[in-house]
Amino acid sequence: MSIRRDSHELGGRSQSKLQEPNVQHVAEEFDRDDLDREQLAKLGKKSVLKRNFRFLTILGFSCAILVTWEGTLMNFAPGLANGGPGGLVYGFIFVWIGNLSVFSTLCELVSIAPTSGGQYHWVAMLAPRWCSKFLSYITGWLTLAGWQGTSAAAGFLTGTMIQGLVTFMIPSYNGQTWQGTLMLWMCILIAVFINTVFSSILPKIEGMILVLHIIGFLAVLITLVTCGANADASEVFLEFRNEGMWPSQGLSWFVGLLGCVFSFAGVDCSFHMCEEVQNPSVAVPQSIMTSIVINGAMGLAMIIAMLYSATDIDKAINSPTGYPYIEIFHQATGSKTGTAVMTSLIIVMTLSAIVGVIAATSRMFWAFARDRGLPFWPTLSKVDPRTNVPVWAITITSIIACLIGLINIGSAVVYNAIISVAVSGLYSSYLMAASLLLYRRCGKGYKLPDPSALPALADTTAGEGQTLAWGPWHVPGILGIINNTFACLFMIIVWFFSFWPPQTPATPSTMNYASLMTGGVALLSVIYYLLWAKNEYKGPHMEVEAN
Repeated sequence: MSIRRDSHELGGRSQSKLQEPNVQHVAEEFDRDDLDREQLAKLGKKSVLKRNFRFLTILGFSCAILVTWEGTLMNFAPGLANGGPGGLVYGFIFVWIGNLSVFSTLCELVSIAPTSGGQYHWVAMLAPRWCSKFLSYITGWLTLAGWQGTSAAAGFLTGTMIQGLVTFMIPSYNGQTWQGTLMLWMCILIAVFINTVFSSILPKIEGMILVLHIIGFLAVLITLVTCGANADASEVFLEFRNEGMWPSQGLSWFVGLLGCVFSFAGVDCSFHMCEEVQNPSVAVPQSIMTSIVINGAMGLAMIIAMLYSATDIDKAINSPTGYPYIEIFHQATGSKTGTAVMTSLIIVMTLSAIVGVIAATSRMFWAFARDRGLPFWPTLSKVDPRTNVPVWAITITSIIACLIGLINIGSAVVYNAIISVAVSGLYSSYLMAASLLLYRRCGKGYKLPDPSALPALADTTAGEGQTLAWGPWHVPGILGIINNTFACLFMIIVWFFSFWPPQTPATPSTMNYASLMTGGVALLSVIYYLLWAKNEYKGPHMEVEAN
């Protein structure tokens, strides 16, 4: 009996020791959740969404939305026509460096105030009191317009790529625009299904997509390098084109930047998901900067490999598929089957990106409605108690994206217009937040955080004459000011050229209607603000008393 009892006690102690790390891990998670809830409460918000994302999964989420190396393939045409091979390479490098500067600046803000509202919340926090509410409101609408444009553009690209693949495999196929719209709707519905039914495992899905993103890159790159024609270096790095007939090659290069810029569209996705991320003040900035570095390196490598593999640039630009990369795949491999497999991989990745785009857009929609910036905000700000996701926001976001897709039926230039709206809307919101940050940091509006504070949080009621504490992610001193200034200059260039048509002289069929669409959103938001929202929208709504 004593031996049996001693063995039992020994086993119990062993089992207890085995369980100790798990108990400690659970305790740490509870402590982390408490800190995250406290951090959000200091910003006046209730924590109502599940924090399912950690660093690696939010990194996968960011990479899955960016799909930069895939995006460079899809957006080959604008850069090849305006800029040529050399212009495409140097344009991508310029845009890559510019986005590193832009998002290292914006990451300082998400580190201070990690809320799903993102840009409009920071504008309300940074702007002078007399115009804070109005600028915040306009920024919210521009951010929302940019993300809605991104949702529609991602669906449009995926749907028309499916058509392009069918055209490549069956040359007799005569694709109709309405068929592309139906495919767009199909892609959006798939994304909605995953975001609602499988919302609890979305982080795991995004982690798997990250793996596929990297493996797919290696598979395509190795195939191109192995089978490619290895063109002369001068044709890749020193050949420039001006098929838009612009007065100078330099102007043509700036116009052709739009495709490279859109390859990085959606970097701020993690901003709008940060209320579902553990330790967002640290994890979100790290994931965003890591994703830009990874995706930028992949995108540049893919561009160079594609240009070395192309044997006939003109034939690629004029490909009946509508996507030059499909023709270049065929020129490199000489195999229809191999081309179809590689193209199918790109389609799968862009479809995966739509899942993340719908998630990020709906969170922005939900956050703005929570702060009473949208009509019917009581309904749009609801969170489903079973899934802990904003189902109403997901539904309305998806319906709007499908309605935008209807433009494809009546306009042959919808692609350029939708992409331009996405770029102009998002970069307008980035510029507003970054310029106000520069304004505040050049004055006396900041102080270093208390080392005992974890993390250092902003006083959301701060205005002129008050101070804001930097968060864990910060570019200090004069280096931060230089970086902030460069970011603003870069965004002004991108914003300005996002409204330009792809060629001259511009006709109704080639005109870029982004200025009309973006201006229309801004005008409608101002009218709506003056008539109704100024009495309802007070800036970020204080759901709980900030400590």
